[in-house]
Amino acid sequence: MEARNKTRISEFLLLGFSEEPEIQPLIFGLFLSMYLITVFGNLLIILAVSSDSHFHTPMYFFLSNLSFVDICFTSTTIPKMLWNIQAQNKAITYEGCIIQMYFFILFVCLDDFLLTVMAYDRFVAICHPLHYTVMMNSQLCGLLMLVSWVMSALNSLIQSLMVLQLSFCTDLEIPHFFCEINQMVRLACSDTFFNDMLFYFAAGMFGFLTLTGILYSYSKIVSSIRGISSAQGKYKAFSTCASHLSMVCLFYCTSLGVYLSSAATQSSHSSATASVMYTVITPMLNPFIYSLRNKDIKRALERILEMAATKGPTVWRLK
Repeated sequence: MEARNKTRISEFLLLGFSEEPEIQPLIFGLFLSMYLITVFGNLLIILAVSSDSHFHTPMYFFLSNLSFVDICFTSTTIPKMLWNIQAQNKAITYEGCIIQMYFFILFVCLDDFLLTVMAYDRFVAICHPLHYTVMMNSQLCGLLMLVSWVMSALNSLIQSLMVLQLSFCTDLEIPHFFCEINQMVRLACSDTFFNDMLFYFAAGMFGFLTLTGILYSYSKIVSSIRGISSAQGKYKAFSTCASHLSMVCLFYCTSLGVYLSSAATQSSHSSATASVMYTVITPMLNPFIYSLRNKDIKRALERILEMAATKGPTVWRLK
């Protein structure tokens, strides 16, 4: 490779979904709407959990953390894409790209860990109900969150540092709407063997461990539910984990579908379109899944919206 191709680069170009100018306003409006719904919906979940003492339990503690992570997750990628469309400028600085990649990997891993921790919480609640408050104490909940953050941050840091070691060619166009690590590694001129090995090792290790933990928890939950004699008891036990199970299926099915479809088609634009499912759609649907399937959350959200509606006119009259 010629030396001029390995000079210090200053920026990448995010090609996004389409280069046709007539559909850019449509893409902007669609993603702005989904982003606002995601932020507003997850903020309502956080507000509902924090404002009601009945929700100060491990399950809702993890749910509020998941909502916070989902807000951060979408805020890592969507605002930059919207800014680029509005400014009609596809550029992102080299440093900005590395930072975006770091936080994207961080929040993806946190989503993964939180879903696993929530599965363990449901396992303890259903299989060991008499010992639930002792086993899922505040110290353990705090420790599980700390471990999740530390493991996710370390993985993201190592992946980002490995990318920093790469030399890039003159082709700096990323066929995606954010700095996705696989797309960046493909642009490198230097050897990417260790980057590929590290990525697949981390994805396999974290994915295998978390998915194994979730499957084990739910295998025990199913066995415990089958042992309940009454139909009402079975329904009540299943309803406590139905929302979480829906979130797990949505997250893992969309994530797996993205990487399988991208591997099959080898089309970068198809991969970018498919990745919208777990980067945007899943965080947006999570609040709806919990609010529609959880009567307590639904009532709390209705109470918050009613309070906001009644206070609004009062504040206006005072002004």
